[in-house]
Amino acid sequence: MCGVVGLFHPFDSTVPDSAEVRRMADAIAHRGPDGDGFHAEPHVALGHRRLAIVDLAGGVQPMAAEDGTVTLSFNGEIYNHLVLRAELEAAGHRFRTRSDTEVILLGWRAWGMGVLDRLNGMFAFALWDRGRGELLLARDRLGEKPMHLAWLPDGRLAFASELSALLTLPALSRRIDPTAVEDVLALGYIPDPATIYAAVRRLPAAHAVLLRRGSSDRPQPRRYWSPPTAAGRETASITEAAETLGGMLATATRDRMMSDVPLGAFLSGGIDSGTITALAAAARREEGGQPLDTFTIGFPGEGDERALAAAVAARHGTAHHAEADETDYVAAARDQARLFGEPFADHSSIPTLAVSRLARRHATVALTGDGGDEVFAGYRRYRWHLLAEAVRRSLPAGARRHVIGALARAYPKLDFAPKWLRAKTTLTEMSLDSAIGYYRTVCKCDDDRRLALLSPTLRATLDGHDPSARFPALMAEADPSDPLLQAQYTDLQTYLPGDILVKTDRMSMAVSLEVRPPLLDPDIVAWGMALPAALKIRHNEGKAVLRIAAAKLLPPALMARKKTGFAAPLGGQLRAQADTVRARLTGEAMTDSGWFDQAALTRLIDEHASGRRDHAQPLWTLLMIEGFLAGTEAEQPFSAAA
Repeated sequence: MCGVVGLFHPFDSTVPDSAEVRRMADAIAHRGPDGDGFHAEPHVALGHRRLAIVDLAGGVQPMAAEDGTVTLSFNGEIYNHLVLRAELEAAGHRFRTRSDTEVILLGWRAWGMGVLDRLNGMFAFALWDRGRGELLLARDRLGEKPMHLAWLPDGRLAFASELSALLTLPALSRRIDPTAVEDVLALGYIPDPATIYAAVRRLPAAHAVLLRRGSSDRPQPRRYWSPPTAAGRETASITEAAETLGGMLATATRDRMMSDVPLGAFLSGGIDSGTITALAAAARREEGGQPLDTFTIGFPGEGDERALAAAVAARHGTAHHAEADETDYVAAARDQARLFGEPFADHSSIPTLAVSRLARRHATVALTGDGGDEVFAGYRRYRWHLLAEAVRRSLPAGARRHVIGALARAYPKLDFAPKWLRAKTTLTEMSLDSAIGYYRTVCKCDDDRRLALLSPTLRATLDGHDPSARFPALMAEADPSDPLLQAQYTDLQTYLPGDILVKTDRMSMAVSLEVRPPLLDPDIVAWGMALPAALKIRHNEGKAVLRIAAAKLLPPALMARKKTGFAAPLGGQLRAQADTVRARLTGEAMTDSGWFDQAALTRLIDEHASGRRDHAQPLWTLLMIEGFLAGTEAEQPFSAAA
């Protein structure tokens, strides 16, 4: 796992300033503490920070082809590199290292852009071909590894794994994108391709962009892979499907254990990480190696999963390490903003950082269970969406809007009542069209409250922006007769790359740990997404086929346990520290920004502090924004300079 930086000018043939590229690389040294490397020639400069995982001696980057005309800076791992190596060697290509990096170099020579279709792995890379005068920037299918792009005023393109590297460039505009502010309030993250800065875009997952020397075009990234848009028919029993999945998962897990450095696994009390741990531990035993190291973070109260994780560890003979998460979330808020480089409001990032720190004391690589909920429909919201969709299809649109909509408006918002009494959100979703109804289930701060929080000045800069607009567009790409697949397809291109994988990458790389999720093997993703809904949700439980595959590997108590979130309860901490929250959210950074209505902020804090309402999520998001503003010199979207 590594960090990539670079500069490219399509017209200026001078060699880019090496000092600039070194400063960019230094800003992301945490991504690669084992060394750095640089390459510069007319038009282009590439930088690299290395976390050595495979071929510790030979995998130094940037790596050049034997004749020096093609150079690569690569972040990630290619799990099928041995298969591709054999194919390339059979075609006459000669390798000089054991590194998977060289497979991309020679694969480009052999297949051009077609190399992207052959890579099974997580990656983001910059490849410069001097002979063709082409620079290729590419990102893996699911968005596990990041790439940020910015055109500078002097015509150069700057690119980097993290925002912090781009912010070392004096020429980069720091003007804030106001739509990103609204998006992070609505969703808790900023969806690709946007970032908090108007001048910086993210290369979306499964996209590549090819730039040419001497061309005045600024080409748009193109998609080279898409998840399935239609599910197959139910041709196999769920037991047969589970057997198939078990074999695929065993192979994907074994593939992701390639490493020349110590490797372990994150282990919670859930099915996903438990299954991956069981398969990895079995693979380790087959190899005759040392027991697999496993890592758990627990939380106070009924959400503590340490006992279940310990049971899995004991069953599979792992060397288990567990700690309690005693983090003061309010105190950690500002540090989170620094680590992400922009507001990011999934508070499970804090225990993710804690488990990454624990793992790094024993390993350099860790397997994780990320992806199971998206691919096999594990989230509760999928089941509610199917229920709401059934109601929609049984009632005329007018009846839904007028009758159910009226019920939803009249029903009180019972934040602290038992779940069965909190029907307002469900009624609201049923009254809306499918895509907007689903958006409401993932929205962190509803439209009325969000717009009330924003100042009139900031609202005026939004120019009609609607955070929900991407949901109908994405759902329209998938089979309209399969609402479950539509929701999964949308999550796979919004929530997964924008929240889950950003969180995992930034928190693990902050401590120089590489994390690999076998459940996001592209073949498993394509197979799982294309399963009929009946094999994913069964007896009102998600991940049905995965549950059957996992049942013989995991303790019955774990299989019976209801899904819980990976984080300590947030509302109580915010209530107990209401004075600190108030001081930050009404302090200098927030006031000077001019982004928010101070009276609305105060009401939000007071309502939560009193216990009348639960505003934990919007308050946490606002703390993330405050932390970003307090640590950043940014140009306001409505400043004179803008």
